[in-house]
Amino acid sequence: MNLNRGKRTGPPTPAQPQAEQQQQQQPPPEDDQTRHEDDRTADADEHSAHGLSLQDLRSESYRVAMTESAPATERIQRQQETSGHGGGGGGGDQEDGGDGDDDDDDEEARHRRAMSVPSRVPAIRVADVDANNVRGPTYMLPLDDSVENTRSRALASSARSAQIKKSFRESLRSLSVELGMVLEALGEISAYEREKKEKRRKRKGGRKGRDKPDLEELKKEADIDEHSIPLEELQKRFGLKDVSKGLTHDQAAATRAKEGRNVLSPPPTTLEWIKFLRQMVGGFATLLWIGAILCFIAYGIQVSQADSGESVSADNLYLGIVLAAVVFITGCFSYVQERRAADVMKGFAKLQPQKSRVHRNGKLEVINAEELVRGDVVEVKAGDRIPADLRIIDEHGLKVDNSSLTGESEPQKRSAECTHKNPLETRNIAFFSTNAVEGAGTGIVIRCGDNTVLGRIAGLASGVDSGESPIAREVQHFTDIITAVAVIVGAVFFIIALAIGYNWLDAIVFLIGVIVANVPEGLLPTVTVCLTLTAKKMATKNCLVKHLEAVETLGSTSTICSDKTGTLTQNNMTVAHVCFDQQIREVNTDPKVEKDFPFEMNDSFRALFRVAVLCNKRQRNRGTDPSLPVLKRATVGDASESAIFKYTERYAQHVLEDASMGDDESYVVTERKKYPIVAEIPFNSKNKYQVSVHELGSDEQEGEGHGGTKARYLLVMKGAPERIISRCSHMYKDGEVVEMTDEDKQAFEDNYEQLGRYGERVLGFATLRLPIQTYPEGYNFGDQAQHIPLQGLVYCGLLALIDPPRPTVPAAVAKCRSAGIKVMMVTGDHPITAQAIAKQVGIIHDEKTVEDIAEERGVDVSSVDPSEAGAIVIKDGSELARMSAAELDRILAQHREIVFARTSPQQKLIIVEGCQRAGQIVAVTGDGVNDSPALKRADIGVAMGIAGSDVSKQAADMILLDDNFASIVTGVEEGRLIFDNLKKSIAYTLSSKLPELSPFLFFVLASAPLPLGTVTILLIDLGTDMVPAISLAYEVPEPDIMYRRPRNPTKDRLVNPRLLQFSYLHIGSMQTLAGFLTYFTLYGENGFLANQLFGLREDWDNRDNDEVTDSYGQQWTYDQRKSLEYMGHTAYFVSIVIAQWADLVICKTRKLSLLQHGMRFALFVYTALAAVLTYTPGTDVAFNLRPFPFRYWLTPLPFSVLIVVYDETRRYFVRKFPRGYAMRETYY
Repeated sequence: MNLNRGKRTGPPTPAQPQAEQQQQQQPPPEDDQTRHEDDRTADADEHSAHGLSLQDLRSESYRVAMTESAPATERIQRQQETSGHGGGGGGGDQEDGGDGDDDDDDEEARHRRAMSVPSRVPAIRVADVDANNVRGPTYMLPLDDSVENTRSRALASSARSAQIKKSFRESLRSLSVELGMVLEALGEISAYEREKKEKRRKRKGGRKGRDKPDLEELKKEADIDEHSIPLEELQKRFGLKDVSKGLTHDQAAATRAKEGRNVLSPPPTTLEWIKFLRQMVGGFATLLWIGAILCFIAYGIQVSQADSGESVSADNLYLGIVLAAVVFITGCFSYVQERRAADVMKGFAKLQPQKSRVHRNGKLEVINAEELVRGDVVEVKAGDRIPADLRIIDEHGLKVDNSSLTGESEPQKRSAECTHKNPLETRNIAFFSTNAVEGAGTGIVIRCGDNTVLGRIAGLASGVDSGESPIAREVQHFTDIITAVAVIVGAVFFIIALAIGYNWLDAIVFLIGVIVANVPEGLLPTVTVCLTLTAKKMATKNCLVKHLEAVETLGSTSTICSDKTGTLTQNNMTVAHVCFDQQIREVNTDPKVEKDFPFEMNDSFRALFRVAVLCNKRQRNRGTDPSLPVLKRATVGDASESAIFKYTERYAQHVLEDASMGDDESYVVTERKKYPIVAEIPFNSKNKYQVSVHELGSDEQEGEGHGGTKARYLLVMKGAPERIISRCSHMYKDGEVVEMTDEDKQAFEDNYEQLGRYGERVLGFATLRLPIQTYPEGYNFGDQAQHIPLQGLVYCGLLALIDPPRPTVPAAVAKCRSAGIKVMMVTGDHPITAQAIAKQVGIIHDEKTVEDIAEERGVDVSSVDPSEAGAIVIKDGSELARMSAAELDRILAQHREIVFARTSPQQKLIIVEGCQRAGQIVAVTGDGVNDSPALKRADIGVAMGIAGSDVSKQAADMILLDDNFASIVTGVEEGRLIFDNLKKSIAYTLSSKLPELSPFLFFVLASAPLPLGTVTILLIDLGTDMVPAISLAYEVPEPDIMYRRPRNPTKDRLVNPRLLQFSYLHIGSMQTLAGFLTYFTLYGENGFLANQLFGLREDWDNRDNDEVTDSYGQQWTYDQRKSLEYMGHTAYFVSIVIAQWADLVICKTRKLSLLQHGMRFALFVYTALAAVLTYTPGTDVAFNLRPFPFRYWLTPLPFSVLIVVYDETRRYFVRKFPRGYAMRETYY
């Protein structure tokens, strides 16, 4: 870029050296002079009529511009000479030849070169033309008288005038070029700053704080291959030579310096003072600030123009203070609400382990978990929180609880083998923040901090933005409308006021009045208070609202994406079905219901029950309150084992003989002690069964064992049903041991398949009384499995376990359906389990899946058109990952009942965004860490208060304190109710806007005494109207509130044209008539008839005029006139209050008759407040109100009656003709 196109001379100044001045005064070269003469000759005729006039050149501003431009030019010339950019230019054209990785010195140098450009502004040249000689262009000097006379003679020639014009045009062209160069330089500076900022960010990395995360990158599945590569390659990748010794301290330090600590980076935060200032501007706040500033300016001008000793009205000062106070208090209120929004990352911080056992330099050390690096060898045991993402290389019965991360209810077995391509499915990875619940293991750290699976979830949760809530958008939409109206009306009548002769100070005061009259100052506090009251009401129903706007958002919800585990279900494995005598029986899974034993008792069930009691080592947690229902008591151990323990404990006293709790406070534990264990084969993944041998009591040894012999020992077995049945030759049937037939085996297969379709985990049970001849007392079973018989067992039955649905969920889902809300399940659990739960709770209810249709038709699934199915189960997240956005949108639109299984946190977020693309208002429910990004992205996130993780609670907008999905239905109803009531409140509030605005229009156009003051308007908006407006938040719902479809956010607005028409034209016009009737009546009874008021304002407001005469000939002084004017303000104010009585009554319901609604005490409070403001001493000074006769309270009553009759008639036609004109045009 050429920053210097040749050196130009400037006017000599004292600061320049003498030699330089002489050089500048030399004439230009001959060729330049000749060129200018030729230009003058050629263009003389063309420009003779277009030269600059003498008046232009005499313009003071023009001469000043010419004079002041010179010093700047000289500075630029010296700057260019010093920096080496003079001469022929070219210095600016030099480009850096590097590849963008210049060092800081080069960057700073380029920065200084670029920064020198913006100040280089050229002076404007004119031609200094002599009568006999045309010289080259020079810079114009200040004009003295002699020079000016010379110019006058020279400009007599049209040729010279044309030359001046030509030179001036050349200067403008040069100036435009120079400005382009300046803009180009500014662009280079901007690019330089961006480049420098990016380099700082890269040097900073993620170690000291997270910049805005790359959400698109985080939404992708983690690219992890460490679980599938050979161990030797993994060691080579991390520089790990010996697993038993681990990394050296130097290796760990080098890796930590390069990659950072094993911590989650906090997201960037906004400074608190910036958050506070944001609440002070925007919407109505900006408009009111402008009004307040204008008030202060007007008051200052009034004071400055007042004569010495003259009193000045402080109305404008008071009004400015009040307006500023309104904005400040409202802003503080909003800021406090925003501060209550918790930082999501605080919840993630609680998940970070504190200490970890790691191999370093051949030693086992305990270090802070944040010191871990990739390649470290870490040991974990039961009770530990996994400190990073680990590749398991050795384990001893290690199980981890992934429920908060993947949604799987049961603890997951970990092993050293890669079992799945998907890292979330394989067993050789343990994830950061999950808990080890059993066993022990050793693993290599493969991911740390932000790069772990949890770190990516944290990045999603902190980076996603749900945007504005629907109610915030509605309020902003309303604000934009009112602000535009206020500005337009104010500007129009400000101009009108000036046009018809008002001075500018009066016009400004009038503009302020119009703004104050148009803006509903009390609306934002009213909305906030209404939402707060509703939030408190919902808290009594176990719905804790963190963000007030979430109250209405839930009412707008059209789609609910619900997690399964812990939300729709209890996150508590429970026995759901029991099968004995080849019959499946259902078990009540409601923990609150403690019923008697529901089955007919026989020996078949007793045998099954005893095996379940003995083949189980789980115990009750002694710290648990024994008064709790059995299914809610805490236990120690595996979820499946705990479920069987709770089931047997629940019914032990009904099944076991001589059942007692004993010292262990447990029927089951006491029963086990009666049968000491003498041998066992633990469960393992290869055998898939568990066996134990117990010693029988003396009273049971005489009973016949299998084969008709006595038994000293009892063998019990539990495990996978197919493994159990293969070892059985007999079975219990109707309380007797009989030989198993092929029909019995087929019945077993049918029962097993049926329970599998329920999505339940099925366990088989068998037993055998060991013959005393073969296994006498004191028999040494040893540790060898071959000493324990595993064939010829007696099949007892099946127990089916599931994380059961919450009892209230099916009814809640049905209510959502009737309210037009689509409920989808989005879970990380198995698709069969997810589909079974979805059918139980009603998410899949009326529609059929492709599999259901294929089964009905007896055809293959591939032959069924997916569009025929109203329900769909996406069985694996990989299906979702392969879909395009358009395919996902098609599925969401085409299918009414949807279940997503095996989804990752990233995929849950994508599903939520897909719903939002379709224009849905999305609520997401969940309780785990894996739900947090979706909870944050949703329009409203709902977390579980009891089972929910800290992270999910932090990310959510609402917390269900009782973990009851049914509470959402309560929230939806309350949200719809508050939207309805806010409509009513706004309709009520806006009805007084036209009667507040009309007095100012009348004041200007009719030039009459002002009917209503600005301070009095604020009394209405922030005083008398506030309590009734808030009281509308308590209105009961109309009967159809939960049978409507969710509102369309683009059509069913909080404030729509019908509401504005109703409030401003229908009701507002009647209130305006009431106010002016009282105004004219008051003035008429005091001698000023209506026709006399027109054009009276100038004399009325003249302090020096004490001779204003009324219709009776009586003269009124200035103070007397003002007292009557303030009484008129009071009368008009009371008229609005009386008319608002009727408005409050009709706003109680939009559709039903008033006879169907009760009344509250807001009218009494409203009227009492108006009376206090009118008659309390001191209000004449503070609010410019005056007491007046009671009869003026009665003047507006006919209009109140008219308002009630009119609206009752309107509502009748709305109900009578649902599609008629009244519904279309007046139902807001």
